[in-house]
Amino acid sequence: MANTAPDAHDAQWYRDRIDCLSGFMLPQRFETLCRVAGQRTRWMTVCTENTFHPQNASAIVRTCEAFGIQDIHTVESLCPFSPNLHIVRGTDKWIDLHRHATTAEAIAALRGAGYRIVATTPHSGDTAPEAFDVSAAPFAVVFGTEHAGVSDEMIAASDAFIRIPMCGFVESLNVSACASILLYQLSQRLRTGDAPWQLAEPERLQLLFRWLKASIGDAERILARRFPRP
Repeated sequence: MANTAPDAHDAQWYRDRIDCLSGFMLPQRFETLCRVAGQRTRWMTVCTENTFHPQNASAIVRTCEAFGIQDIHTVESLCPFSPNLHIVRGTDKWIDLHRHATTAEAIAALRGAGYRIVATTPHSGDTAPEAFDVSAAPFAVVFGTEHAGVSDEMIAASDAFIRIPMCGFVESLNVSACASILLYQLSQRLRTGDAPWQLAEPERLQLLFRWLKASIGDAERILARRFPRP
């Protein structure tokens, strides 16, 4: 999967520190962090190629966070992926952003993590989201540039293609609108299916610990006092 999970020994290490830090925030806030971590997935991830407009980058970040998608991969061979901080409103700190200098680098990273590469295209004959098999194996949904779409290099490497069927004269949607529709449909189907979409416990604990540290201003000093190094 996308990130290496800690082993069983590390899991207990995280539990101890989570128990310590959780006492420094309101119980309701800690419950929210636990609930959201329990809904996170790396079975599905997202890859964007050269997203130019900050508004679109921001919308993709917010959509992934809203639907529990933990990782976003970005190809930045032509332009950086630069979400507008006023639009993402802090949601970027809850997800993991993996930046790649080239499409080839992104493909290698996704393949190495065991993902099927699924390109979004408006061509007839591609799979509609309700027909795509979300349970067969982990998958990465690829969104192309605002004007040219998914690159030829990414299309050549793709295992499947997915599209949003259109009923009007419009042939394609804005990349952020496309992401919102597809990720909602696919994440809902994933959570009601039989795929092991949730993070394994050690990986979930690792994420929860990281979120706690980001939420508590003096977390490092608290941990240093409670768990001094020998």
